[in-house]
Amino acid sequence: MRVLHIITGLGMGGAEQQLRLLLRHVPATCDVLTLTNAGSVARGITADGTRVTDLDMAGNRDLAALPRLVKLIRAGRYDVVHTHLYRACLYGRIAARLAGVRAVVATEHSLGDSQMEGRPLTSGVRALYLAGERLGRMTVAVSPAVGARLNRWGVPWQRIRVVPNGIDAERFRFDPAARAAARERLDLPADAFVIGGVGRLAEGKRFDVLLRAAAQLPSDVRVLLVGSGPQEPELRRLAGRLGLADRVRFAGETTHEDGGSGGAGRDGGDRGPEHAATHLPSLLSAMDTLASPSPEEAFGLALVEGLSSGLPVLYASCPAIEGLPAHERTNSAYCASDPDSFAQVLYGLRRSGPPPQRTAPAAVRHYDITRSAGRLMDVYASVLTGPNQEVNSP
Repeated sequence: MRVLHIITGLGMGGAEQQLRLLLRHVPATCDVLTLTNAGSVARGITADGTRVTDLDMAGNRDLAALPRLVKLIRAGRYDVVHTHLYRACLYGRIAARLAGVRAVVATEHSLGDSQMEGRPLTSGVRALYLAGERLGRMTVAVSPAVGARLNRWGVPWQRIRVVPNGIDAERFRFDPAARAAARERLDLPADAFVIGGVGRLAEGKRFDVLLRAAAQLPSDVRVLLVGSGPQEPELRRLAGRLGLADRVRFAGETTHEDGGSGGAGRDGGDRGPEHAATHLPSLLSAMDTLASPSPEEAFGLALVEGLSSGLPVLYASCPAIEGLPAHERTNSAYCASDPDSFAQVLYGLRRSGPPPQRTAPAAVRHYDITRSAGRLMDVYASVLTGPNQEVNSP
């Protein structure tokens, strides 16, 4: 089976890194085409042995890119075209149809109730999305919550399949040596209580809530923010106003993976103290808790990765955890997205001290990448054999 993955960009991001991980586990011959920004994740995918083509699209309205995309799809003789993220879903579905490929799958990675991929949803965005959706065979939702949102928009259940994001849990296993190295590199005291936040530094993630909560906590508390984005300057200014400038660390972009983008070796090990400050598993090991004040998430992959590192996690929204059976939601707690609520729970965690052992709860097995890859192959099989009328509600 030959599959072409079309994605809007391949800079550092959750959907982009999820695609890289899936490519390692899906038993199909795959190529990747990025509409623009063949960044660090593109280099990693190439290092893994998968071909990446950059269409070098000038912008959302670069219609001249469409015939080039059609030509590339025809030349590849692909059985399935799989699109990721809004712009790629729109252009990719149209191009696949024009190229004669009917087995078209799209993954909806980041659909909230009021935003998509961090941008406000408008009636125009929704109408254009639905027009493009009808050109495909199946839409993959990364969580039942996203599937339900698509259905409320008007996408029939028989055209929706839920395939959750997956992780390589072993890669995130707690490593005390990596913890010490990362803390030393980031100038975090060995006995500090470190609150972590992982994600794009954008307004919707509400990392300001973490800073305001930390300002209410004792001076041994530190905040470690992992990611980059447009709100970083504002968050740095807020940390200064709150008197937290020396207690907040901005780690910048990080890699989950090895090869091509500064990650760990293929054995999962670190490359040394310097690498420990840029490798997400090492940074998670350096934390004492992981907190997500974002009130609107499509999945919550960073929190699942935190659980895999044995961290207690706090969330205002996390379909990945909320979708688990109640008795399996260990090491996690809901917290309203306001500073006082987070401060109260974080203070309790700090008082409790570190657990005797940091191990991943059994629930993370639900999100094993091999399971997700197998379910995706089932989706490919269904679109190749024709429309499937089975109803798939969450």
